[in-house]
Formats: sequence, C-alpha cells, structure tokens
Amino acid sequence: MRISTAQMFNQTSSSVLKHQSNTNDILGQISSGKKVSTAGDAPVAAIAIDNLKQQSTQAEQYISNIDMATGRLSVTESTLGSIENVVQSMRDKMLQGVNGSLSDLDRQALTDELRVSLDQLVNLANTKDSAGNSIFSGFNTDVTPFAFDSMGNINYSGDVGVRETFIAPNRTLATNITGDSVFMNVPNAMGDYSATYDAAQQGSFSVKSAQISDSATHISGQYQYEFIDNGSGGLDLDVTDSFGTVTRMSQVDTTQPITLNGLTVQLEGTPVAGDTVTLNPNTNANLFDSLSDMITLLETGEGVNSPSGQAEFTQLLNNIDSGQGLLALGRSQAGNDLNALDKAKDVHIDTQLINTSALSLLEDVDIASAITEYEKQQLSLNAVSQLFGEVNSVSLFDYL
Repeated sequence: MRISTAQMFNQTSSSVLKHQSNTNDILGQISSGKKVSTAGDAPVAAIAIDNLKQQSTQAEQYISNIDMATGRLSVTESTLGSIENVVQSMRDKMLQGVNGSLSDLDRQALTDELRVSLDQLVNLANTKDSAGNSIFSGFNTDVTPFAFDSMGNINYSGDVGVRETFIAPNRTLATNITGDSVFMNVPNAMGDYSATYDAAQQGSFSVKSAQISDSATHISGQYQYEFIDNGSGGLDLDVTDSFGTVTRMSQVDTTQPITLNGLTVQLEGTPVAGDTVTLNPNTNANLFDSLSDMITLLETGEGVNSPSGQAEFTQLLNNIDSGQGLLALGRSQAGNDLNALDKAKDVHIDTQLINTSALSLLEDVDIASAITEYEKQQLSLNAVSQLFGEVNSVSLFDYL
C-alpha cells in the first residue's frame, strides 16, 4: 500500500496532538483534583454530581434555618424557666401573707417585695432575642408586648401569630410562643365562671367549680346565689339570673353539686344564711391580673383573713397554679421543639456527609492512577514524536 508523505504527516500529527490533549487532560485532573469538571467529561456522572450538590445546598439552608430557630427557642425556653421561678417564689410569699400573726409593717414589706417581683415578671415577658425581636409578641416583634395601663392592669400588644420555619422539605416548625397563649389565656381553675364574694360573708365556703354541664339548656350571664334560712334548720337557695329572674331551690345540700340553667356549681365549705356569691362567665384568667389581685388582697390583713378574703385567696391561688401549669406546658413545648430541631439538623448533617462521599467517588480523581496514566501518555507521546522525527528525516538520497 502506497502512503503519501502528506498522509503520513497528517496521521502522525493527529496522533501527537491526541496524546498531547490526553496528557493535558490528565494534568488538569491532577491539578484540580477532579476527574469531572464539565458535563462533557462524563455526562451521566455530571447529572448525578449536580443533583448531589443541589441536595447539599438545600441541606445547608435548612441547617441555617434550624440554627436561627434554635437560637430563638433557646431564649424562649430559658426565659420561661426564669418566669416559672419568679412565679413560684411569689406564690411562696403569698402563702406567707395569710399568716395572721404578721404585723402591718411586715405585710407591707411582703407586698412591696411582691410588686417588685411582678415588675420583674413583666420585664421577663418582654424579653427580646439577639436580633432585638420580642419573643412573646407573635408577628409584632417590634413592640413591647406587655405593659401596665393607667388602672394598673396588664395589656397585651402582641398578636397570636406563630412564626413557622422550614426545617426539611414539606416540614415546618413553630419558632415562637405567643404571649397570649402562656400569660393571658390561663384556663380558669373554676371552669367556665369566676366568683365574686360578698365582704359581709359569714360562712367559711368558696366555689370549687362552676362549669357548664348542659350547653343546650345553659343561659349565659351573671348569676347571684343567696342562701336563706328555711326555718327548719336547713338552707334554701335563691338564684337570680342576669334578667332579674329569681329561682328558689329548697333544702339545698351544699355538699352536692347545684345545677340550674345548665350550670353546675360545686361548693367547698359551709355557707350560712345571708351569704351571697356572684358568678360571672369567665373561661380564662390573666396570670398577671391574678398575681396583681392577690397582692392587693394581701395588702390588707383583715381582708385576706375574712371568710370572703379566704375564699378569694383560694380562687386566685388556684388560678395562679393553673398559670404555672400553662407556663410549664409552654416550656415543655419549647424543649420538645428544640429536640426536634436537633434531630432534623443531625439528619441534614448526615445527608451532607453521604453526599460528600458520593461526590468524591463521582468527581474526585485518583491521584496515583492519574499519575500512572500521565506517565503512559507521556511515554506514548515521546515515542510518537521520536518516530515521526526519524521517519521525517529519511531521504532517498541517503541510499544513493
């Protein structure tokens, strides 16, 4: 077969250029540490690499979200713990306040201390996170959620907004607890109604519970219960509703539940003829108001030690206990959410580790193999170049 000089030159040049290209590619892999730099290097592997990188980027964003949520919830959980301690300390002092042997000076000192604690409690409820956002104000993070009004009552300026953060695909988690849910909407320990006692009360009794037992027959509104001597050693009961209608119940057994208009009332203790108590609809008890009312009650020793004062004290103390239960529930919720965040973060970290390992297998070059391949290509390039030089130098005149 006859091979022309031009054909031989082109074939040899192409071979040299091919070996040079292969050598440069391997040098590039060794330099970058990557065997797949573009989709052209390995199309199927490039698609897999792109998917893995997207998953890792997404996991990194979720981890960032989780870190921010963890910071907010950690402040919330810690603050609720401090609030629980303050409320418990106030409760202990309130129990001291019913000691009849306290002097007026001692009682005043005790109530002054309680008011300082109440101010401390409000300050804790207005705690802000590291970004300057109020943690208990819902969506209105730029407001101070709790403040005293001109009447000495606490007003809530936040809202009921719960901020959700994505911590995984199609999964969100609340990153805040609203102030109304842990301070303002404390379940009334009595049930659906609260009691107001007459200062002239003589019997040692209180309302243990007042609950709607039959919503179909219940008529909401104010009810006044008046105990009357029936002349035979027992008590009758006149119940006056908000329309002024009086219903008499004869020979009532005050140790048993009293039901009228779908409202069931359970007394604790023994009333006497002439005692009255007024019930008003109230399913929630503001924790701050309960504490403030208790302090006001304790300021007058005679008031708290009277039958009506003792009954009011019991009601307020039960509502404070209910408030403590709600605080504990809120703190437990924050703790559970923090645990959920930790677990979600661990999953994303594991995902990143797996993806990193898979990426390494797909795109990282084996340096030892690459160097060996480089030496082979270099050897081939040198051989082709040398052969081309020798063949190119051959001339017919050398044999003449």
